[in-house]
Amino acid sequence: MSVYEIGILGSLSQTDREVLPATLAGLIQEFGLAIGGEVRIRIADEVRERNRHAAFVAAYFGATKQVDVDLARELVRASAPVIPVIGVADDFATCVPDVLSHANALRRRAGDTRLTELATALLECIGLLRRQRRVFVSYRRVDSRAAALQLHDLMSARGFDVFLDTHDIRPGEAFQEVLWHRLCDSDVMVMLDTPTYFENKWTRQELGRARAKEIHVLRVVWPDHTPNRAMDLAETIYLDVNELVGPDGPIADAKAEQIVLAVESLRSRSIASRYMSITGKLRAEIERVGGEIVGIGAHRAISIRLDDGRTVWAYPVVGIPTAELLNDVADKARAANHDETPMLVYDHVGIGKQWRAHLEWLDENIASVRAVSAADAGWKLPAWETPA
Repeated sequence: MSVYEIGILGSLSQTDREVLPATLAGLIQEFGLAIGGEVRIRIADEVRERNRHAAFVAAYFGATKQVDVDLARELVRASAPVIPVIGVADDFATCVPDVLSHANALRRRAGDTRLTELATALLECIGLLRRQRRVFVSYRRVDSRAAALQLHDLMSARGFDVFLDTHDIRPGEAFQEVLWHRLCDSDVMVMLDTPTYFENKWTRQELGRARAKEIHVLRVVWPDHTPNRAMDLAETIYLDVNELVGPDGPIADAKAEQIVLAVESLRSRSIASRYMSITGKLRAEIERVGGEIVGIGAHRAISIRLDDGRTVWAYPVVGIPTAELLNDVADKARAANHDETPMLVYDHVGIGKQWRAHLEWLDENIASVRAVSAADAGWKLPAWETPA
């Protein structure tokens, strides 16, 4: 079964049909992923057969003769991101169906024959850019230190940004503050479920807070260990005695590779469900004040129609919002010629007071973009104003 899925709709030439998969393949090669393997491309009607639990995005190639309009409409109703793609000199209104008229579009550049810009935008939507691949390893040093170090190195080599407390907290930093911050910024927690895992209050807190943040958990259960029944619904890999070289690891190579692939699969589902969660919370808040979501396009930008007819663009993030992300949103909104001030939308759960104060300061002092918690959107949107 595929791990990530990309849909292709509309009118694309045979050359584009061959070039786009090749460009995508080149960009994901460093992660050990392949087109037709972990990443599935579905064209036209095949989109209806997609794995609805996997991270998904579609591109709609516009033309004067519009095709696959019903498919595009179905994806919009399902809150799936669809990126309209038009040629250098094409007219957007003529080439793109009305159902996608509110989506962030991508205009092809004359020199981009390899469709690199589109390929990058597609991978960004399903979380397959290097800067987006974040994993948190939760473990007890007395039980599983060697295995934790092994998985850290193996996943790092596959393009993951892996948090391990012994590697990623610099001297002088507040240990727990950094740990909670990195947990909230992760897509997947790898839980090394050893006999004393639940005897430690810190590992119990890591697990509980990951679940509160809707971060998916991959549980790796040690041999001859009866796991806690509270985790029965978690994705689980069991280790046999012969798959553990020493009491605390490392894990046999074949099994370690299986764990890394499971992390990739679980991460895709985590991204899909967390984006749907934040979009759902945002939708509820918007509808509460008389607005509506009318489309999701490039960069997962959500087009919101306010009750006074204005359009506001929301860019959701599932991790920790930063000044860098705010700048990125401002750049994307500027390139898309958005009239209203864009907003970066995030889930506030787990974000520390100091960091939220930092976000509020940025919000007060940066006029080109706003940072808004999804839970606060209904409160803030009625007073939304574009800076003079």
